[in-house]
Amino acid sequence: MKHFATITSHSHLWKVNALHESIASSQQRSFVLHVLVTDAVIKTASDSLLFYPLDFIKSSATALAITRKYSTQHDRLRWSCKPLFLQSLLGNKVAEEIIYLDNDIAVFNDCSFLFEELKSTSVLLTPHFYTADPAKDQNWLEANYSVGLYNAGFIGVNSNASDMLQWWAACCLYRCEKNKWRGLFDDQKYLDLVPVLYPDTKVIQHKGCNVAGWNIELCPREIVGDTVLIDGKYPVIFIHFNDYTIRQIIEGNDPNLKPYWNQYFALLHKYDATKKQEYYYREQPSIEKIKLAIWRALTKFSL
Repeated sequence: MKHFATITSHSHLWKVNALHESIASSQQRSFVLHVLVTDAVIKTASDSLLFYPLDFIKSSATALAITRKYSTQHDRLRWSCKPLFLQSLLGNKVAEEIIYLDNDIAVFNDCSFLFEELKSTSVLLTPHFYTADPAKDQNWLEANYSVGLYNAGFIGVNSNASDMLQWWAACCLYRCEKNKWRGLFDDQKYLDLVPVLYPDTKVIQHKGCNVAGWNIELCPREIVGDTVLIDGKYPVIFIHFNDYTIRQIIEGNDPNLKPYWNQYFALLHKYDATKKQEYYYREQPSIEKIKLAIWRALTKFSL
């Protein structure tokens, strides 16, 4: 039995249903998706889709402090609940190995090899694989340091990861915010320290994991026969369909992922037909375009 986990608010349950169906379509063994709902009590849908209320994680002083501190800051509450939810699932013997996925991820191929990794390592992380060339697109090079080396939309843990999860939760309680001056980026930037503090951590090098718009250069998509492979050899395991990834696909900058987006959008539309494709497309705000243009001009001038 494979155990997956995600966190959502009641308003985004349609994404959870799409994630669940994508897992069901791609896995060769039975699975369960455990879902923490931070603002509602939801009746369990099926044997493979289990819902948990926020009370499920309130078993420690840190958990109580986090839920109080971020009770009106819904994004920060969800992000800070990741280590708490995973720790509660492990602590209650629900599972011995768990893979957490953000609810805007879709799975396209079997994840068995990731669960096999968790039999011999306590923590799995996926790199962002941002471009790291100091001669061009330096904004992506610097994103490694401002946004983080690893993407918090995925983490794999086993029952030996309790200390790491407790530390991560304490970090989120300290501050869960975007603050470049402090070197913080929500719950995510703390993951940079995990391989240092917890050596029983493995950084996944399979480039078909956490495919996203930000890693097209280091994880090029190639059509081999009738299959899309990443870097010519890795099948697409799961794609992180955040705003940036969707924008890159719709604007034609990541064309080989278009069939995957079409497949994922069909799932989203199945569970919420009111949201057309335009709902998911977010054009880059003008202020962000201006800031990037100024940044590039200043960088070019300083070289």
